Amino acid sequence: MDPITHGITGALLGKGFFSERHGRVALLAATLGSVFPDVDVFAEAVSRDPLAIIRYHRGITHSFVAMPFFALLLAWLTRWIARRRGIEAPSLWILALAYLVGIASHIVLDGMTSFGTRMWLPISSQRVAWDLLFIIDFSFTAIVLLPQVAAWIYGVREKQAGRALLMWVVFTLAAVGVWSLAGSVGYAFHFRAVTIASILFAALFFLPVRGDWGFRVTRAGWCQAGTCVTIAYLFFCAAAHHTAIQRVQAFAMENHIAVARMAALPLPPSLLGWGGAIRSPDGVYQTRMDLRDSRPPTFRFTADSPPDSYVAEAMQLPETRLYWGFARFPVIRTEFEDGHHIVQFGENRFVNPRRNRPQPFTYQVVFDSNGKLLEEGWLTNGLFQQHMRRMTPSGRGDAP
Repeated sequence: MDPITHGITGALLGKGFFSERHGRVALLAATLGSVFPDVDVFAEAVSRDPLAIIRYHRGITHSFVAMPFFALLLAWLTRWIARRRGIEAPSLWILALAYLVGIASHIVLDGMTSFGTRMWLPISSQRVAWDLLFIIDFSFTAIVLLPQVAAWIYGVREKQAGRALLMWVVFTLAAVGVWSLAGSVGYAFHFRAVTIASILFAALFFLPVRGDWGFRVTRAGWCQAGTCVTIAYLFFCAAAHHTAIQRVQAFAMENHIAVARMAALPLPPSLLGWGGAIRSPDGVYQTRMDLRDSRPPTFRFTADSPPDSYVAEAMQLPETRLYWGFARFPVIRTEFEDGHHIVQFGENRFVNPRRNRPQPFTYQVVFDSNGKLLEEGWLTNGLFQQHMRRMTPSGRGDAP
C-alpha cells in the first residue's frame, strides 16, 4: 500500500477513536504510526545492495512481534518532545495504543497486497500476502479519505456550501485523472464509472445538508462511519477474491495441472478486475479476468527454458536464493548472447501490460563462456532503473 493511503488511514482511525477524547497529539500518534513502518526505505536508499528492496523493505518495522516495542518507543519520544515544548499530551499508554493502532493498520494493509509483508519477523521470514488489494487502490484511498472530507465540509455551517462545491470539483477531476492514468498504463475502464463516482461525491457532500443532519454528526462520528465502510469494502474484496480464486482452481483441475502455487491477484482499478496465476513444474499460467464476465478465463502459458548448468549455478547464488524466496510466480529463461550465458528470473505476480518491457522484478544473472559470474541485478522495467552488480575478481560486487 502506498504511504499516502497509509497516512490517510491512520488519520481516519485517529480522528474516529482518539482525538475527541485525547486531543491532537493522540491523532498525530495514530497518523505517524500508520506511516512509521516505511522508515525502512532509508535502509534501501543508503544501501548499494541491488536486492535492498527485498532484503530490507517490509521487514522488522512491519512486524507484529516488534510492533509493541516501536509503539512504546515512539510514545515515549512523543511525550518527551511534548514536555519540552510545553504541549499537553495524553498518558504514555494512550499514546502507545494510538501508535499501536496506526502501526497495526499499516501491517495489515500491506499484508492485503500481493507484495506481501514479513509480519512475523524475527519468528518467521515468510511473506504474508492475502491478495485482496492492489498496491495502489484508488477506491480504497477514496473510502478512507471521503469521511474526513465530509467532516471538514460540515464542520462550519457558514462555509459548507463553498467547501462542498470545491471538494466535488476536486474529487471529480481526480476521478477523471484516475480514468486517464488507468487507460494509459493498460487498465482502462469505462468513463461511466467516473460519472457514477461524481454522483456519489455530490450525494456525500451536498445531501447531508437536508434536515441539518450533516452538521449534527461529529468528526469522530463521520470517521467511525468511514471505518465501518472501509471494513465492509475489505469484506467485498475478500468475497471477490474468493470468486476469482475459484475460477483459477477450476482451470487447474480441468486441465490436470500439477500446481506448485496458485493465486488470484487484484488488478486496478476496481475489485472486479483480477489476475490469475499458477506456477507449475515447468512454467507459469496467467490470465486477466473481469468477474462480471461469467465465461471461463483464458490462460496463457509461459514455459521455463530447459534446465542447464548455468541455471543450476545461478540458483546457488545467495542473491538468487533471496530473490527466489521473494518471488511467487517466477519464470526461468536462458539465452546466449555475445558470448555470454544469461539466466533471467521474471516474476509474474505483477502483470505488466506493456509487453515491450520485462515484467517488474525481473532479475538477471550473466556468466561468461567459462561459467564465470560477470554480473547480476535487476533489468530495466516499469519499477526500477537498470541496477546490475558487476562482479570483481575477488567476488565482491560493486555498483556500476
